[in-house]
Amino acid sequence: MSEPDEFSIIDQLFKPLAGFSREARGLIDDVAVIPPDPDHDLLVSTDALVAGVHFFEHDPLDLVARKLMRVNISDIIAKGGTAYGYQLLTAWPRGLSLNDKRDFARGLKTEQDRFGLTLFGGDTVSTPGPLTVSMTIFGKAPRGRALSRAGARAGDRVLVSGYIGQAHLGLRALQGRLSDLPNGDVNELISAYHLPEIRPDLAHAVLRHASAAMDISDGLLGDADHLARANTLMIRIELDKVPTSPAARAAIAEGVSAVDLMTGGDDYQILCTAGEAGAKALIMTGFYDIGACVSATPETPAGACLFAGGRRIEVTDKGFRHPL
Repeated sequence: MSEPDEFSIIDQLFKPLAGFSREARGLIDDVAVIPPDPDHDLLVSTDALVAGVHFFEHDPLDLVARKLMRVNISDIIAKGGTAYGYQLLTAWPRGLSLNDKRDFARGLKTEQDRFGLTLFGGDTVSTPGPLTVSMTIFGKAPRGRALSRAGARAGDRVLVSGYIGQAHLGLRALQGRLSDLPNGDVNELISAYHLPEIRPDLAHAVLRHASAAMDISDGLLGDADHLARANTLMIRIELDKVPTSPAARAAIAEGVSAVDLMTGGDDYQILCTAGEAGAKALIMTGFYDIGACVSATPETPAGACLFAGGRRIEVTDKGFRHPL
C-alpha cells in the first residue's frame, strides 16, 4: 500500500477536527473565513515547537500536540480572552509513520474538546529536517479591553498565577539530573514539562483586575524583564515570594539553585501587574503577589531584578533566547 500524501492526511486526520464550522469550510478551501464580531476584538497568536529544541525527538506525539495547543491558548488567556479556533502547520520528517501522525491528531482532539476549539485550516508538508509544528490560535476579548504588556504603573503589584520552575526541573529530570528525588516528585515535574497546566478560568479575572499581562514562556525573570521594559519601569521580584511546588522545594533542598527556577522556561503561568485593589482581587482567585513595579531611575533602570533578604541577586541570563 502506498504511503499517504498530504491530502489523504488532511482527509483522515484533520477534517474530523474541523467539523462543520463555518470558518473552516470543511478544509476544502485554501483559506479560513473569520466572520466579524461587533462586540469583540479578534486575538491572534502563533507559536511553534521544533523537535530537538522545544521537545525531545522521542517524546510521544500526542503530548507534543497537546503542549502545542496549551502554549498557544496561554497567550490568549493572558490577554483576558477566550480561544475558540486554530490553524495548524505540520512539517513531518520523511519516514514518520502514519501511526505517529494519528497520535498527534489524537492529542489535538483531546485538547480541542477540553478547551472548546475547532481547527480552521493550515498546511501540511514534509521536511528532511526535524519535526516542526506551528499553531496560529484565534481568540476573542471584549472590544477595546484586551490586555497588553503595556499598562503597568509605578506602585502596581506584580503577580503570577501558579508554580514557577516546574518545567525547568522536568527537563532536568529527563536529562537525568534529578536522580536524588523520589519517583513521585520526578514524575510530577516531567509531567509539567510535557503538559503545562493552563487555566482559562483566570482570563476573566485578568481582564477585570490586571493593568498589564503576559504568559511566562522564556522564564519568569526574563519575561518580567520584557514587561518592565514595555512600561519603562523596574520590576522588583522577591525570591521568597515566588510560589514553588513541594517537589521543586525538594529539588532545591538537594542542591538545585532557586535562581535557576526563576530563569527556566515553559512555565506558561500568567504574569501580570495590578493596583492594590486589583491585586487583592487576583489573589482571591489564586494569584501570588511576588513583587512590585518601581519607577525607573539612572540607579534602577528599566528591567526586572531579583531580590532575596533585601539584597539584589545579580543574574546574567534572565531567560531563554533563541540564537538566530
